[in-house]
Amino acid sequence: MLKELILILMGGVLINNYVLQQFLGICPFLGVSKKVNQATGMGIAVTFVMLVATAATWPIYHYILAPDYTYLQIIVFILVIASLVQFVEIILKKFIPSLHKSLGIYLPLITTNCAVLGVTLNNITAEYNFLESMISTLGVGLGFLLAMVLFAGVRSRIENCPAPKCFKGVPITLVAASIVALAFFGFSGVVENLLGA
Repeated sequence: MLKELILILMGGVLINNYVLQQFLGICPFLGVSKKVNQATGMGIAVTFVMLVATAATWPIYHYILAPDYTYLQIIVFILVIASLVQFVEIILKKFIPSLHKSLGIYLPLITTNCAVLGVTLNNITAEYNFLESMISTLGVGLGFLLAMVLFAGVRSRIENCPAPKCFKGVPITLVAASIVALAFFGFSGVVENLLGA
């Protein structure tokens, strides 16, 4: 059981990284990754929202929606996620105003972050129990945080590097993102081999 939970966790962080492998959550990944502290704050906020959203949506699905009302799952999940993001925004504005100001418009955009909705839906699709769902979500959130922080470091380097005029700005950012994503493909199979799965 422990081995499976470790595989689920590491799979979310490295192997099935939502940003770099599944291309979910690209908007904040590209928008808030200019500075490491902003990227870290956004990664933590998204991870927190993912965990609370999973903790709320898993029982709603299994005890209220399944089996007769599963067609409502996307609508219900979006409403739950939107409420949670508003809660996080209020907390950040009250207790960490500098982070709230630095995240700006990207904080409310967590509501429409497809990675948050994706993890809740994928946990249902994978038929994880509650513990497995929470471990999977933690892995996905940590993977999102890792991708944000790594890419913020990469962007801080490419901003100061000479590049051809046609590559300045967004093009060099997208090229750098694709190289970072390509590097994550190297993790496929590593965790399973280490654990002897």
